[in-house]
Formats: sequence, structure tokens, C-alpha cells
Amino acid sequence: MTPMGTLDSLEPIEKASKDALAALQLDRLKATLHQAYERVPHYKKKLDAADVHPSDLKELADLAKFPFTTKEDLRQNYPFGMFAVPMADIVRIHASSGTTGKPTVVGYTKTDIDSWSLLMARSIRAAGGRSADKIHVAYGYGLFTGGLGAHYGGEALGAAVIPGRRRLHRAAGPAHPRFSTRHHHGDAVLYAGHRR
Repeated sequence: MTPMGTLDSLEPIEKASKDALAALQLDRLKATLHQAYERVPHYKKKLDAADVHPSDLKELADLAKFPFTTKEDLRQNYPFGMFAVPMADIVRIHASSGTTGKPTVVGYTKTDIDSWSLLMARSIRAAGGRSADKIHVAYGYGLFTGGLGAHYGGEALGAAVIPGRRRLHRAAGPAHPRFSTRHHHGDAVLYAGHRR
């Protein structure tokens, strides 16, 4: 776990030059393309049909040669056909609600969770949150990824996280438990979203 206060300042990668960032992006994109091509039959078939191979990626601009992954691709490979690691390596599964068709399923490894936590911690910090803050996460904690991502990001930042729920906006004055929690604990950050 990251020591409290460590993420209150920018990390070296966040201050890197544009060229250094582009080089890192290219290296990671090459690795991702190779992994997907070698481990996910759908990607091998799709890249072969487009007459491209991961080795064709020489610079970031070459990404335009590669086909997009669509929601339909995810639905056709439901539930776990797009996973690039064995199920034994998956530590968490999230999914969309499926209101417009089959749910979109996402599997995370422990490394994915750690990376996601760090990304969310950086996001909270970029919005002004710091390790000494209390963060009220008002997202849902179900299959939707938002609540847990914000929660673990707040913890990675070193902040005190107060789990909440999505319908915070329906609070009816000081008697409501959510208002009371926020009022008594003095949240500095409210992490919430809205539904379309």
C-alpha cells in the first residue's frame, strides 16, 4: 500500500516530457496488442481480417491501421471471450447493466486493480483531493465499476473513504443519514456522478 501523503505530489511520469510520454504509450500499446493478438481469438481473427499484425505498430500514428473494438464485439464474446488472461488470474468481475443488450463484462487481475486504484488516486488528486481529506463516494457499489474505483482510489491516495450510495441527491434535509454523515464528518470531497 502507498504510504499516506505519498501521492499528494505529482509523480515523475506526470511531469514527463511529451516525447517521454509518447515513448511509454508506444511501448505499452505494443505489449497490449501482442497480448491481445496472442491470447484472444477474437482479436487475432479481427486483426488478420484487417490485414494488420501487432508488429505493424511502429509509431503511435500507426494505431489508425487497427480496427476498433466495438460494443458489438464485446457482446458477441459474452461473457468471458475477450479476457486475455486465464480465469484463475481474475480477481474481480464487473459488468454494465445490459439495458441496451447483453451486459459488457470486464475482468480484472490484481495488477489491473492496483493500476486502476493509482489512476483513480491521481484523478482525485487532480481534482484537489489530498491524503488528509475525507472522501464520500456516492456512486453505487454494485457491478458498475465507479463506486469501487473511487473507493480504492481514495484509499490509495491515503484519504479516509466514506462509502455512500448513488441516490444522495434525494436526501431530504438534515434528518437524512447521508446528510448527517457528511455534516458530522466534514467531507472535503464528494465523489458522485449522474445518470443520463
